[in-house]
Amino acid sequence: MEGALTARDKVGVQDFVLLDAHTSESAFLDNLRKRFRENLIYTYIGTLLVSVNPYQELGIYTLSQMELYQGVNFFELPPHVYAIADNAYRMMCSELTNHLILISGESGAGKTEASKKILQYFAMTCPMTDSLEIARDRLLLSNPVLEAFGNAKTLRNDNSSRFGKYMDIQFDFKGIPIGGHIIGYLIEKSRVVYQNHGERNFHIFYQLLEGGEEQLLAYLGLERDPQLYRYLAQAHGANESSMDDRNDWKTVSNAFAVIDFTEDDLENLFGIIASILHLGNVCFRENHQGCATIPVINEIKWIAKLLGVQPSALLEALTHRKIEAQTEEVICPLTLENSVYARDAMAKAVYGRTFTWLVNKINSSLVNKEFTKKTVIGLLDIYGFEVFDKNGFEQFCINYCNEKLQQLLIERTLKAEQAEYEMEGIEWEPIQYFNNKIICDLVEERHKGIISILDEECIRPGPASDLSFLEKLEEKVGKHAHFQTFLVEKLEEKVGTQFKTSLSSLLEILISKEPSYIRCIKPNERKEPSKFDDFLIRHQIKYLGLMEHLRVRRAGFAYRRKYEHFLQRYKSLCPDTWPHWRGPPAEGVERLIKYIGYKPEEYKLGRTKIFIRFPRTLFATEDAFEFSKHQLVARIQATYKACLERRVYVKKRQAAIKLETHWRGALARKEAERRKWAVLIIRRFIKGFIHRDKPLCPDNEEFVVFVRKNYILNLRYHVPKNVLDKRWLRPPGILQNASDLLRKMCVRNLVRKYCRGITAERKALMQQKAVASAVFRGKKEGYAESLNKPFANSRIDEGDINPKVLQLIGNEKIQYGIPVIKYDRKGFKARQRQLILTQKAAYVVELAKIKQKIEYSALRGVSTSNLSDGFLVIHVSPGANKHKGDAILQCEHVFEVVTKLVMLVKKENIVHVVQGSLQFYISPGREGTIVFDTGPEEQIYKDKNGQLTVVSGCVWGGREALFDENKDENAANFSPPVDGLES
Repeated sequence: MEGALTARDKVGVQDFVLLDAHTSESAFLDNLRKRFRENLIYTYIGTLLVSVNPYQELGIYTLSQMELYQGVNFFELPPHVYAIADNAYRMMCSELTNHLILISGESGAGKTEASKKILQYFAMTCPMTDSLEIARDRLLLSNPVLEAFGNAKTLRNDNSSRFGKYMDIQFDFKGIPIGGHIIGYLIEKSRVVYQNHGERNFHIFYQLLEGGEEQLLAYLGLERDPQLYRYLAQAHGANESSMDDRNDWKTVSNAFAVIDFTEDDLENLFGIIASILHLGNVCFRENHQGCATIPVINEIKWIAKLLGVQPSALLEALTHRKIEAQTEEVICPLTLENSVYARDAMAKAVYGRTFTWLVNKINSSLVNKEFTKKTVIGLLDIYGFEVFDKNGFEQFCINYCNEKLQQLLIERTLKAEQAEYEMEGIEWEPIQYFNNKIICDLVEERHKGIISILDEECIRPGPASDLSFLEKLEEKVGKHAHFQTFLVEKLEEKVGTQFKTSLSSLLEILISKEPSYIRCIKPNERKEPSKFDDFLIRHQIKYLGLMEHLRVRRAGFAYRRKYEHFLQRYKSLCPDTWPHWRGPPAEGVERLIKYIGYKPEEYKLGRTKIFIRFPRTLFATEDAFEFSKHQLVARIQATYKACLERRVYVKKRQAAIKLETHWRGALARKEAERRKWAVLIIRRFIKGFIHRDKPLCPDNEEFVVFVRKNYILNLRYHVPKNVLDKRWLRPPGILQNASDLLRKMCVRNLVRKYCRGITAERKALMQQKAVASAVFRGKKEGYAESLNKPFANSRIDEGDINPKVLQLIGNEKIQYGIPVIKYDRKGFKARQRQLILTQKAAYVVELAKIKQKIEYSALRGVSTSNLSDGFLVIHVSPGANKHKGDAILQCEHVFEVVTKLVMLVKKENIVHVVQGSLQFYISPGREGTIVFDTGPEEQIYKDKNGQLTVVSGCVWGGREALFDENKDENAANFSPPVDGLES
């Protein structure tokens, strides 16, 4: 309940006791209106339930709702009729005491529906056995039967109960429903003969005509049209009803079968109902003596047949009156008015007694004959206090009954309040309230009350009338503060006393049980959903005594709760009590309220409960709790999430450990298998190694295959990259032949790839190197160092040659040119010259002049020393007159020049590598000598013998390489040729 206080501004409070202005009827009405607009039709006044009829389906009576309220503390969930039913059931089971649920309210307020919901709740939630299901079904199906015979359409309700019903539901010690008992009070018999405009008679008449079989109606002498019967046609309300009479007839017929009505019972019952309809159609006529007669007796014959009486006796009863004297009987004829009254009185009496028989018949089917101890929950569905413009005697009895019930409610509530105060040790404070005992005494006081005066008037000698009764009332109670004169339609002899007696017995039943109360309110007269009629509801609040009940409940303290429950809800507001209080609950509550700041006049501490006087104190506490709840929720969520994550972690950890265990086992088994396999392999290989030199056999086959495979796989990482790479993986002995074959294939493949990758230009250079190798290899120093230096196409660009020289050379294409130093044949003077080689001749050029032309045909040979000097001598034939003699030249690229010259001459044997000295031709008959020697320094000079001496200090190739490093821009990169491929 406390949880709903946060929305109290919008939907009001769930308990009227928590209203600040509890004495204000307007505040009461405003709270009821707020809740009704939010479709919250239930509100408490303490343990009393106020129910407002919504006139629409709200979806709050489902099986899940029943389960929600089952076994729950009364104030733990929002107000509901199921909470009242469950609380009564639990208290009955736990204390083994009888309980009562009293339902009251105006017609159309929802009393009958409330009692149905309570019965359905017990049927669905109580434990049940197969043998007791029949008793449960009979208990449930007694409702449609009683509604058919006791309910009718009124201006306020299409299914209005026109009798008071008290039902005892019997339970065994296990809480299983085993039987029941029904008591009916004050059936509205007058409705049988008269209905207000727009109303109907009891449902059973219309159900019989609409749903009865043709054979049954023929047997009863009835037609289907209700307008043919006076008792049904006078109010013109039959055709305007929302009731489905045909479908209801089927329901009632099925209920009769379950409740164990025999065919004879039903035949007699429907015969009586039909006889009442026929009785209403009996017409009277006044004769010449002023007495009533019945001219047409067709209806009399049907009535006599259906009731099993003689037609003559029935005719006499309707038209004559029997007066008994001391020793004789006098039969007097009736007037027309009195005959009509006698007919209607007979119809009412027959229906009333039939209804009583019906209730007794239902009770006989519900009775449980076992003598086990039973506890009961009583359901009292009683009509509410109503005041009409025209009020009959029956309405007077109804209002008297409500006054007595209100008196009982106030006394029981006061008694319960006082008992709770005494039990909790809190001083009782007298409560001011309106005690309606004075009104009850006005009605029931012996010799002075209205009922006693009515009885006296009915039995006194002489004619008794309404006016005489009113005069007697004015005389005896006219000065009473709560008495107003009213008109009684017809005096009911002794009926008031009979009702008073039955009411007293009912009150004795109610007093013997622990009561729960449901007050039903009708929101509007037109039965419209969501319409709230303030005036009508204020009227009902007044006559239901709700304000008086609220004042009694609120006279002391607005709120009370056991220490355990109060501490459990609000312990988070105090650090000392949160999250757990280890001491007694009373001490925890005292610590809590001191921390919150309750003032002494705002509360009292009982033995087991805390009592809070003002609702605002509870509201402030609830608001503080709502504020702190968000922080608590965050902490709880964090803790809960941590708990969930911890559970997940522990679960994952256990799963991981299990997986690791299985995986380690799998790995261990796999490792054992691997080791076992390895041992077998090692054994086979050792055996194969031992027998490796033997011919291929099973003992060494696997080892040999492995060695072959392993050697081939490893060999791919040691294959030579080029023809000069001499690497090769050393083979095992058994593969020596295969290795040699593979090496040859590899070398041939490399040579093939190398040869295919040589360009024409590079091939020409290599051919020149091959010629140089044939001429100088092993003969002249510096040759080995010159191998990695590629030959150039020419050492002189064509632009560096004088144009005149080019003109003189003519059409001969220049094949090679190089700067040289020419030494005179006689004085050995050094001169800078250019050596130009063409296809036909060699030219020694000085600037723009050709100093010497040596035709290849006149070339006798070329000489050079075996040392590292750069000297070469071109020998010409002496017989060639136009040649001047041998040419003595020095150049930096002696190997290149000689090779080019040899290739142009196309003779390799013309080159002579000499040691020590050489002779050269100067002129006919005259020769010179060049001496070659080595020394610490390079020198070229003419010695005293007139010879040219050339001293070589080091290998010429080193100086030649240094000299040529930056100059030889046109030379191509060169790799030395492979041995044996020079040619």
